[in-house]
Amino acid sequence: MFDFDRVIPRRGTHSSKWDNIAKLSGISAPDAIPMWVADMDFAAPPGVTAALTAEVERGTYGYYADTGTWAEALADWMARRHKLKVDPAWVSPTPGIVSGLGLILQALTEPGDEVVVFPPVYHAFRRIIVANQRRIFDANLVEANGRYAMDLDALAAKLTPRTKIVFLCSPHNPGGTVWSPAELQALAAFCIKHNLILVSDEIHCDLVFPGARHTPTLTAAPEIADRLITCVAATKTFNLAGAHVGACFTSNADFKKRLDARIMASGVGSYNSFGMIATEAAWRTGEAWLDALLPYLARNRDLLHARIEAAAPGARAMKLDATYLAWVDFAGTGLAPEEVGKRVKQSARIFASPGEQFGPGGETRLRFNFATPRPILEEALGRLDEAFRDLRTGR
Repeated sequence: MFDFDRVIPRRGTHSSKWDNIAKLSGISAPDAIPMWVADMDFAAPPGVTAALTAEVERGTYGYYADTGTWAEALADWMARRHKLKVDPAWVSPTPGIVSGLGLILQALTEPGDEVVVFPPVYHAFRRIIVANQRRIFDANLVEANGRYAMDLDALAAKLTPRTKIVFLCSPHNPGGTVWSPAELQALAAFCIKHNLILVSDEIHCDLVFPGARHTPTLTAAPEIADRLITCVAATKTFNLAGAHVGACFTSNADFKKRLDARIMASGVGSYNSFGMIATEAAWRTGEAWLDALLPYLARNRDLLHARIEAAAPGARAMKLDATYLAWVDFAGTGLAPEEVGKRVKQSARIFASPGEQFGPGGETRLRFNFATPRPILEEALGRLDEAFRDLRTGR
């Protein structure tokens, strides 16, 4: 029903993933393979294409009226997929999650305030914090039993009066960890005890593999509701990143009022009609597509993990319960990170995300996006096999 093996040519289409390779990585080879930024190489759900086609054929592209159906579609999706009751009145659309994080910082904190992040973590957290003149407070994750864990005791010992807000990535990017209800409850209790606001970025919540289950922070710890903002989107799930539409929701009426004030003050309260139409259509029609996608991604994950660990003896892929972003540690190969990067870029002609951009703990790692048709993935894995051949043969 859905052909995820189909290779869709994306070069020359204003695709950041494909057309910015040379600019951002220095890989000028015409056959370079992008495995960096988190968008997929698959066609979006047919219902999305149908909705956009209908809009194009209508031929009138005026201002979008937010009549409430968009937030209702989001609420319906969260109820169906995650058993979470979201009041549409809690929802504030934003031009993507990262923009939403910046608006939250402006609404609820002051310049110089500290924002807790758990590195290694999504690099845009760091970028948006610094851009808004707030300070990054690193609470380094610890690795245990092949997954990440939060060390809240260590964090408590370092808090200062300027520590105001916590950014959580749930599920975690780049580690693929799905936080347990107990872990979320512990973090919520920590935030309540220390009078901290919790922002839970749950953009990857739909991309969870069999054997794991995403628990919304609000579900795990309803007692945190009055100091919690949750961020979600259809864009990551359904390959609609170019729509630049996300949502922040909170049951705290004061938080909602202050956030909406910042949205209006920033001039982003008039929404992109194509983005709103695409994301609403995805939530309403995309479930069968997603159910077919997840097993395909799981097979890609397993293939990449097995092949890269075999190609580079000593390399280790972190157990990945969510996302389509493999987090591979090359420390055990004995190669310096610079040498690993050189082999991947120059020999394999692959652009992977360098681990250091995710903060402390990422220095010896690379992040590989495997959300691509299997023929492309197989080509990439073959190149990686060749790039590290001497580690297996001694020559």
